[in-house]
Amino acid sequence: MARDMSDKEILKMELEQLKKEVSTTRTPLLANCAETVTFVEALLPDDPLIKGVPDDKNPYKGDKGGCIIT
Repeated sequence: MARDMSDKEILKMELEQLKKEVSTTRTPLLANCAETVTFVEALLPDDPLIKGVPDDKNPYKGDKGGCIIT
């Protein structure tokens, strides 16, 4: 796409993109981190990777036996 455009057209596109980026509202990193921590901590009680899966809901737990690595 850029190969078919003149240098002037490419510069015009870059200028338009920079204008869009300048008008984008930005939040401080600290605020974003705080929101992320709050979000993760709110989901923590239901997270199966942290809490584990109950045996009655675990499709991989059953009478198949297990595997022991020695």
